[in-house]
Amino acid sequence: MAILFKTTKELEAQIDQFLDSISQGGMVFKAAVGNFLDDDWADFGQRRSQLDELEEKADDLRRIVETKLYTQTLIPEHRGDVLGLLESTDNVIDAMKDTLNQFDVEKPYIPEELKKAFIELTEVSVQAAEVLVSAIRAFFTDLPAVKDHLHKVYFFENEADRVGDNLRRQAFAMKMELSQKFHLRYFSMHIQNVSDEAEDVADRLAIYSIKRTI
Repeated sequence: MAILFKTTKELEAQIDQFLDSISQGGMVFKAAVGNFLDDDWADFGQRRSQLDELEEKADDLRRIVETKLYTQTLIPEHRGDVLGLLESTDNVIDAMKDTLNQFDVEKPYIPEELKKAFIELTEVSVQAAEVLVSAIRAFFTDLPAVKDHLHKVYFFENEADRVGDNLRRQAFAMKMELSQKFHLRYFSMHIQNVSDEAEDVADRLAIYSIKRTI
């Protein structure tokens, strides 16, 4: 992060750790959804707890960085953008945590015919988050590369929209209670929300990147 942070290696390391937590959260989230679909309750519970810990770690790191940016008057010209970026990125792992908690509480019945679609939806949603992390790292170290990553975020978000829409169409065409169909829609949209949050951060990042070139 030498381009933006020239005064403190500690701050640089803490932002890296924050982004690592988001990236690791995506991997844990994807594995946990797979555990749920396989009725592997032991591993699902373990990974849900792991994601809770990663989300708490991300929150703590965000607060530490925010405090340092203000109290040490670091990068004042970019401070607001960095704070906004961290806060909105935190929403991505929050969405993952909330989704797993809802799976744990409500334990939706997912027909065998829809499990592949749920796996695909989870994968593309997490890919949007993973590429977002790469884009944010580039914002601090290699500004011209941000655009290359952002278009991938948008691609995977659009893929999540497509897969989610197909999943819901398939669910509502099946012979089951309407309440079950609504439940499936609800959970598909919960998973899809991860990519939506990633897209929101990407929109912010695109603006912040332009500001840094002016």
